[in-house]
Amino acid sequence: MKSILLIGLGRFGKHIAMKLHELNHEVMAIDKCEERVEEILPYVTNAQIGDSMNEDFLRSLGVPNYDVCLVAIGHDFQGSLETTSLLKELGAKMVVSRAARDVQAKFLLRNGADEIVYPEKQLAVWTAIRYSSDHIFDYIELDKDNAIFEIDIPESWLGKTVGEINIRQKYNINIMAVKRNSKLDLTVTPDTRFERGEVLLVLGNNKDIQKCFHI
Repeated sequence: MKSILLIGLGRFGKHIAMKLHELNHEVMAIDKCEERVEEILPYVTNAQIGDSMNEDFLRSLGVPNYDVCLVAIGHDFQGSLETTSLLKELGAKMVVSRAARDVQAKFLLRNGADEIVYPEKQLAVWTAIRYSSDHIFDYIELDKDNAIFEIDIPESWLGKTVGEINIRQKYNINIMAVKRNSKLDLTVTPDTRFERGEVLLVLGNNKDIQKCFHI
């Protein structure tokens, strides 16, 4: 369990709070809007109405006591920048800030952010990959070259085993799991046989995966 300070309760911040609640983390949520604060109360440990650009207000929260400070402010970049800087000045251990563009990320990193998240950019990439092919169901980018794909089993593989297809040696791709009836089977062996209706989770270089599955 981690102690997290979440600043900004728009749609992005709200979804973060709800997921952190699901994961059983302790969350202090902050926003200037009373309505947003009241709406998030069922999902957080505590919440306060306040201006994150006010140094005295931030200091009163005990910033150094949190494991992570998340700046999820979306439409006020100046506010996000000042909040990020103040958090670091007040002793924050880890500051993760939201950016919409690369230029924003550069300023945030220069002013104290330890890491940057790009919700719109990351979702756009996922959407483009997910819906540009009929047989890709999910996609997780690990870095600019490698990813995990949830993908339909090619027709030519049905009835064959992992060993017979020899995907790792031919394409340098690892089969991580087979999904059957929405349940993952992580015990993939050379004798695992592919059946219709199953889905694969594969890990590898993007170009290798594109070549193997004709994406």
